[in-house]
Amino acid sequence: MTIELYWLTLTALMTALFWVPYVLNRILAVGLGGALAGGAPDSGKLADWAQRAMRAHGNAIENLAIFAPIVLIAHVLGISSAATRAAVVVYFFARLAHYVVYAAGIPAARTLTFTAGWLAQIAIIASILRWI
Repeated sequence: MTIELYWLTLTALMTALFWVPYVLNRILAVGLGGALAGGAPDSGKLADWAQRAMRAHGNAIENLAIFAPIVLIAHVLGISSAATRAAVVVYFFARLAHYVVYAAGIPAARTLTFTAGWLAQIAIIASILRWI
């Protein structure tokens, strides 16, 4: 497995686990039965951080829809460079930090971490297009 695929896999796993904290808050807010009943969460009952964590999770999924294909395209084309290897690691930690600061409600850090992840995506795309 290439470094890029390894970090893509870790990123997918991390994104798949981002629901856990806010669902635990939902269980505390409405009880296990209420949480298992499904339906849209009553945002008035969830902690502010849990509501932000839900939005951060959604944002992570939206960005994974960009990140995964570009990593896979680079892999299929046999593109692996210092830039792509660094970009996948930066992307992983930028998205982790984005989730944490988004849930914590730190707007400036949220913007900076989002931008770092976006720049990592651009670096991979630039590598695919042979711009770098």
